[in-house]
Amino acid sequence: MKFSASSIILLAATIASTSHAFAPSISSSSSLPLHQKSVSTSTSLFSSDSSSSSFAENAITIASSISSLAGQTVVVKYGGNAMTTPELATLFCQDVATLQKLGLRIVVVHGGGPMINAMLEKVGVESRFEGGMRVSTEEVVDVAAMVLSGTVNKNISSGISQAGGRALGLSGRDDALLQCEKLWGGSENDKIDLGNVGQVKVVNTDLINQLLDAGISPVIAPIGMGCKGQEDESVVYNINADVAAGRIAGELKAARVLFLTDIAGVLDKEMTLLKSLSCDDIDDLIGDETITGGMIPKVTYATDAVKLGVQGAFITDGRVPHALLNEILAGGENGLGSGEGGTVVTL
Repeated sequence: MKFSASSIILLAATIASTSHAFAPSISSSSSLPLHQKSVSTSTSLFSSDSSSSSFAENAITIASSISSLAGQTVVVKYGGNAMTTPELATLFCQDVATLQKLGLRIVVVHGGGPMINAMLEKVGVESRFEGGMRVSTEEVVDVAAMVLSGTVNKNISSGISQAGGRALGLSGRDDALLQCEKLWGGSENDKIDLGNVGQVKVVNTDLINQLLDAGISPVIAPIGMGCKGQEDESVVYNINADVAAGRIAGELKAARVLFLTDIAGVLDKEMTLLKSLSCDDIDDLIGDETITGGMIPKVTYATDAVKLGVQGAFITDGRVPHALLNEILAGGENGLGSGEGGTVVTL
């Protein structure tokens, strides 16, 4: 089931206004209470028996989703076109604010590859990729940290606040949020030095939970530090955002983790969307080469998160307006998403 943007926002606002979520109900085009909205809005929703029935069915589905997820944690990896397209960026921030008001605990982990590339070119620092990872010299990490922890991070947290939510921008270096070891590329017998690329070993879940308990969504830039007490404690590490999101979700034992991407989801050899997969299914699809190339890391992040205790990992098409809201609220009690916005991975 996929909802229209207007029905999602209106239904969520109605439910939020009668719930015990921690923030006020969502405002729409006017600040008037829902019962004072113009007659035209109400008429458009209930002008026929079919539309009335559809609205009721959607309300039941959304209420079931909220009932099963209220008070639980959802981690979202945010990047790709959903970040670089201004209209989609605005809708994403609205989605986070809406879910907050419905009582969900939202953590955002963001990327920013295109912005990093633009700044590297501007300052004349060269970079390259090995095995899908950016080789991160100290100069590259300095630029990545400036871009991710600065403009990108603050634009997202500010956007959520402007949409009526509460958010605080952080990097993985703040309060030792993401502690890392150096990550090597290649194989065990043929290692590739990726520079200062980090593999997350410790997540400061106390800090994240304290913010969530206060009704604030942490917006986390994937820039980390060495592990406390180790020789590299002062080293600044660049972390793959998908890896960071999956690890954070696992450590938090989140109900859901969503990876917003630039693809429709996992496709079979006939290019048909596979709406739901188990970890074993994914192993089989990699084995028969249905899943190949750059898709393998994406599904690996999802399966790793599920194996760490996340109830469901979504590989979601972030190019779809209100993708986050749709996948969280359209799944009903079973929480398996809209069935159209991507692939859900479970144990």
